[in-house]
Amino acid sequence: MPLTDFRTLGRSGLVVSPMCLGTMTFGTPGWGADDAAARTIFDVYRDAGGNFLDTADIYTGGTTEEMVGRFIADTGSRDDIVLATKFAFNAQPGNPNAGGNGAKNIHRALHGSLRRLGTDYIDLYWMHIWDRVTPVAEILQTLGNLVRSGKIRYFAFSDMPAWVAMKAATMADQRGTPGPIAMQLEYSLIERSIEREHIPVAQEAGMALMPWSPLGGGFLTGKYDRTATVGKGRLSGANPFGQSKFSDRNWAILDTLRAVAAEQNRPLAQIALAWVMARPGVTSTIIGASKATQLQDNIAALEITLTADQIDRLTMVSALTPGFTDGLGTAPVQRMIFGGHDVQGWH
Repeated sequence: MPLTDFRTLGRSGLVVSPMCLGTMTFGTPGWGADDAAARTIFDVYRDAGGNFLDTADIYTGGTTEEMVGRFIADTGSRDDIVLATKFAFNAQPGNPNAGGNGAKNIHRALHGSLRRLGTDYIDLYWMHIWDRVTPVAEILQTLGNLVRSGKIRYFAFSDMPAWVAMKAATMADQRGTPGPIAMQLEYSLIERSIEREHIPVAQEAGMALMPWSPLGGGFLTGKYDRTATVGKGRLSGANPFGQSKFSDRNWAILDTLRAVAAEQNRPLAQIALAWVMARPGVTSTIIGASKATQLQDNIAALEITLTADQIDRLTMVSALTPGFTDGLGTAPVQRMIFGGHDVQGWH
C-alpha cells in the first residue's frame, strides 16, 4: 500500500494519499526541522508519491506556512498537492476577534494563510479547535460561503466534541450546503477515547477520520523507558503532551508493541502506525518528522500487514475502560431489546 494508493477523503471527491505529511516540525526549534531539513522531508514525501500536506497558521507564528508555500512554488507542484491549513488559535494577544471560530476571525486567518502560502485557494480548511462560543450555524455558514466563493475547496473539523461535527453535518445535509468532510483527532494505541463517540459519528455522517499523533508524541517509538522519562524529545519539558503519557497502562501497551515489533522484525513506530491505519474509518494518517530518515521509516509502515493475532493483542492491551454507552451495545442488552435475538444493524 504505497503513498499512491489514493482514496477519497470522506464522502467527497477529494483524492488523497494514505499518509498526510504534517508540517508542525517545519521551523520548530528544538525537536523540529530547520529550513534545509524541512525541504528534504518535503522532497522525500513527494518523491514517494505523496500528495497531501497539512499545516496551520499557528505553527511557528506563520513561518511554517511560508516554508510550505515556498517549497510548493519552487517545485511547481501546486496543482498536484492537496494543501490543508487551519484557523482558530489567536494571532494577536489582547484581541479576542483574532482567534476563535467566528466569521471575523475566519476571514482574517484565511487571508493571512493565503498570503503566506502564496496561493489563491486552500484545498482543505480545518477548524483547528472548537472555541465553545461560536454557534455551529455560524461556522457552517462562513465556511460554506468560502467554498462557494472558491477560496477554499472543502472544510473539516479538528479537536471538537463529536456532537459539534454531527450537528454541522446534519444541518448541511438538511440545507443542501457544504458540510465537514473529515475529523482530525488524536488517535493512537495509547489514546483511543475517540472510539466512544467520534468514530461512530464520522461513520454515520460520511466523514473521514485523520489521526494526529499516531505515535503518541513519540512515546510509541520506544525512545523513552521507565527509568529515563526525561530526555530529548517532544515529551520532554513543558509541552501540550506532558508527562501524562508515562502511565502504567501505556508502559504495558509499549511492552506488547515491542513483542509484536520483534515478531515482524520492524521498528516499533511502524507497527504502531500499521495498527492505526488498519482501524475502521481511518482514511489518511498524519505523520511528521524532524529528519528524512524518520519519514522514510514511517512510510515503510505502509508495507506491513499485521496478523489477526497481533492486532487482537495490541487492541486488547490498549482497550478503553468501558463507559456507560459502551454497555448499551453489549449482546445481553441487545437480546433484552430484541426478545432474545442478535440483530445486526446496517453499519
